[in-house]
Amino acid sequence: MVKIRNIELGEFPVLLAPMEDITSASFRRLCKRFGADVVYTEFVSADGLIRDVKKSTQKIDFLDIERPIGIQIFGNDEPSMRHAAEVAAEKNPDIIDINWGCPVKKVVKKCSGSGMLQFPAKLVKITESVVKSVNIPVTVKTRLGWDENNKPIVTLSEQLQDVGIEAITIHGRTRTQLYSGIADWTLIGKVKDNPRMRIPVFGNGDVNSHEKALEMRQKYGVDGIMIGRAAIGNPFIFSEVKHYLKTGQHLPPPKIKERIEVCKSHLLNEIAYKNERAALLEMRRQYTGYFKGIQNVKPFRIKLVEAVDINTVLAILNNMSELLDVKFEI
Repeated sequence: MVKIRNIELGEFPVLLAPMEDITSASFRRLCKRFGADVVYTEFVSADGLIRDVKKSTQKIDFLDIERPIGIQIFGNDEPSMRHAAEVAAEKNPDIIDINWGCPVKKVVKKCSGSGMLQFPAKLVKITESVVKSVNIPVTVKTRLGWDENNKPIVTLSEQLQDVGIEAITIHGRTRTQLYSGIADWTLIGKVKDNPRMRIPVFGNGDVNSHEKALEMRQKYGVDGIMIGRAAIGNPFIFSEVKHYLKTGQHLPPPKIKERIEVCKSHLLNEIAYKNERAALLEMRRQYTGYFKGIQNVKPFRIKLVEAVDINTVLAILNNMSELLDVKFEI
């Protein structure tokens, strides 16, 4: 049984990665419905929480049906990160997660996210400060290092464990790689093999199928996996992965009717939390995933992306019923 403190996560948990403009409340609940063992909020700025910026504070709202849930924060100095953790803890999440992995330029240039991998001593010190500031488990999500010549993750993981984090998720790329190339799990495996490591080690990067999930479990011995981009528009991946890991059998892909209904539910719940325009814009990234692998779907997907009001989108989705008997491409 994998645990983060007293939170039981099963024998091999499958986690939803925190993603900006993706892991909203409505999407988290869908992923939980389809089997995600832990979900995370979109990453939220420490400064935004401290200043009580509405957009930031909204990101950390959640319901009990999402538990166990982590609130992920990012920043670049001790006082603000400590204060932000305290603000987040008032929401009573199960976990506070620190983002030391985001490679996006606007985050990195402020020395937040993976930008802090250039200064590992400071990274560890800030993490320790956050751990001491709250009474709930603190975890970290990070990368192998800054670049090919600077990949300190094995030592860094030990240091973070020593200052009190209770789990670590490692993406198998450096910051300079962004999302290019193939994720290298070799060092993730070395972190897990380190006899000094006592906390759960989760792997992340390129887990886009049930077969890949099993491969990473068997080859690198990680305690669980985190799925990010492969879950966009595809909350079904969690049930597919967990069923395969348990039985060795493939679940049949969801029927087109189910994909349409889940997509509609996702969209309507997004609008319930945000204004219509914002919800429609954010859903555009999701449509490709929902209808991937279906023959002749491209014209519908283009119309969905171009639509500017909810009634048009719902009409397009309803008109897709003519695809119900179309088989998936192999």
